[in-house]
Amino acid sequence: MYENIQVETHGQVGLVRLNRPKQLNALNTATLSELAQAIGEFEQDGGIGAMVITGNERVFAAGADIAEFQKTSLSELMRGLRADQYEVLRKVRKPLIAAVSGYAYGGGCELAMLCDLIVASDTARFAQPEINLGIIPGGGGTQRLTRQVGKYLAMEVILAGRVLSAWEALQHGLVNRVVPVELYLEETLELAQTIAERAPLAARLAKDAINRAQDMSLEHGLGLERSNFLIAFGSEDKQEGTTAFLEKRKPQWKGR
Repeated sequence: MYENIQVETHGQVGLVRLNRPKQLNALNTATLSELAQAIGEFEQDGGIGAMVITGNERVFAAGADIAEFQKTSLSELMRGLRADQYEVLRKVRKPLIAAVSGYAYGGGCELAMLCDLIVASDTARFAQPEINLGIIPGGGGTQRLTRQVGKYLAMEVILAGRVLSAWEALQHGLVNRVVPVELYLEETLELAQTIAERAPLAARLAKDAINRAQDMSLEHGLGLERSNFLIAFGSEDKQEGTTAFLEKRKPQWKGR
């Protein structure tokens, strides 16, 4: 069905593998389109509670497809197809996890940062080297990286081409955990399954509140949290969760 990705399901987890090994999983328009389509289908699948994006052990994604970029006109970029595909991924409501091994450069780093959690192998490397091509990050790199690691480190990564190792990324809060390369995908799938087994409506509401916290004052953020809490409190899942707790059994979530 797809030319540039592979799609799998593992229990309640939807997995998408970037699959352009000869191009180091470079993110051309076709790949982003397929990725957005696959994630969108998992988003609509009631049996899927969380999603994972990965590459292979050598490379997550080495960036944008430079050959395609070189041929792309300014008017084509201004039509915003690539930006639209990133928006599809940004707006998914289910938890989205990046499993990163090897190079996550340029658009690959931006794709990982677009996810809600990042699990990195000990061989992972993060960079935004667009300045070497006479451009700047255009998929959220200047904004998300700055919010995660701070202004000064983001300046060094983007202006000087500094590459962050997996352990540096962990130190500066860019990834959740670092695991041996032979276990990185297994641990990511385990984490995703753990999240997928939680109350789905509550997970979506919590994700919404956390993601929007960075863009709000504390007062407005607390108001949003209160609103989302009340929605969760009035749900069937809340009634099931509290009943199951008192009856000492596993809850049967409905997602409503």
